[in-house]
Amino acid sequence: MRSEKGRPINNERLEFLGDAILDAIVGDIVYRHFEGRREGFLTNTRSKIVQRETLNKLAVEIGLDKLVKYSTRSSSHNSYMYGNAFEAFIGAIYLDQGYDRCKQFMEEKIFKNYIDLDKMSRKEVNFKSKLIEWSQKNKMEVSFELIEQFLDEEYNPMFHTEVRIEGISAGTGTGYSKKESQQNAAQMALKKIKDAAFKEEVQAAKERNHATETSTEENPMAEAVEESPQEKLAETDSHPTSLDN
Repeated sequence: MRSEKGRPINNERLEFLGDAILDAIVGDIVYRHFEGRREGFLTNTRSKIVQRETLNKLAVEIGLDKLVKYSTRSSSHNSYMYGNAFEAFIGAIYLDQGYDRCKQFMEEKIFKNYIDLDKMSRKEVNFKSKLIEWSQKNKMEVSFELIEQFLDEEYNPMFHTEVRIEGISAGTGTGYSKKESQQNAAQMALKKIKDAAFKEEVQAAKERNHATETSTEENPMAEAVEESPQEKLAETDSHPTSLDN
């Protein structure tokens, strides 16, 4: 894709823009379709639509896969490329035609033909399992920590969980159960790991952690620290030596 001046446009910028526009448009459509439903339900339904697998399928449905040029060097990126292309496509429509035309395209061309909102809302998506699967594939350490418990306005218990990748915070989630809060945190993390800068930060942390573990394995016990002269003197004073007369 090129600008009006004929210069190539960086697709990553369009992906960033399209991602934000998709969140807004899909959120708008879901909100109006499911009147009276709770925020958690609406968020989860939107996430099922804008997740990578769904966007990959939509890109293929409308033929974007035939227009994408890519390198075979990065298999992890290629597994996302059609979804990324779809985001870039939405970003381009927004820049050229504006929000209303972009929303019209999503409603008339995408939702009407390829997405059953009611069916999609009932689809179970295990974000935690997807994150763990990703971590195992990339040999990354993932941990979930309950960081807060509180009551909502109606005094229902709420849970707030943080997920860390190699010790780096990757997302937080709130829910009416620990499981729900973990799912929401994992969902945020799955979105975060798409960011190149975050992946570099996590990779650097992994290398630091690995170096520390290797050092510990080579020296399982800290080397005995030689006593200072003062410590030796104190020990001698506490155990005086008897002198023969």
